[in-house]
Amino acid sequence: MSISNEALQKLVQEIETQAIQSQQQISLVRSQVASKQREIRILELTSKEVGDLPSGTNIYEGVGKMFVFSPTSEVDKRLKTETSDLKSDVENLGKKLQYLETTHKNSREHIDQIFNSGGRA
Repeated sequence: MSISNEALQKLVQEIETQAIQSQQQISLVRSQVASKQREIRILELTSKEVGDLPSGTNIYEGVGKMFVFSPTSEVDKRLKTETSDLKSDVENLGKKLQYLETTHKNSREHIDQIFNSGGRA
């Protein structure tokens, strides 16, 4: 069964568009993962530093243009919560990245298959 040149060209163009979109989204997701991993490292380092402080040390957090006193336990709890939230975000982005990479790979394989078959699909 042979497909007309117009239909074949349209099919290849659609698959190519999907591959390009997947590639763009892959780079976006990778940058998001890197950003979130950087934030995780910063939060973990901050949590370690807060944990190393002697008990009874006053901790002040920046709020806009002022600083507000926060108990050490609250600061540590907030840092741990933010870290766990970011880790779950990274995990979800990893799943999304895997899906996008599979989509991109499949699109490229379909294009190669169309060209290798000589337009017979």
